Amino acid sequence: APAESWFGSFKNEAIYGNRFATHELMKTTCFDYIEVRYNRKRRHSSLGYQSPKQYLQNWLARRKEMLVA
Repeated sequence: APAESWFGSFKNEAIYGNRFATHELMKTTCFDYIEVRYNRKRRHSSLGYQSPKQYLQNWLARRKEMLVA
C-alpha cells in the first residue's frame, strides 16, 4: 500500500498532464521530483511530519549531543 500511494502521488504531481519531448526530459523530470522535491522537502508522517532533510539534521544533532555528553 505505501508503494501504491507513493506512485499515485508521483504520477499525479510529476507525470500526468505533461508531454515530454524526449525520453531524457522525462528522466530528468522524474529525477528532479524524486531527489529534489519529494525526498528533501515533502513531510512524512513516519518521520514526525518532518522532511527527510529536517529529520536527518535533527538526528545528527541528537547523536552529536549524545557523543559529547
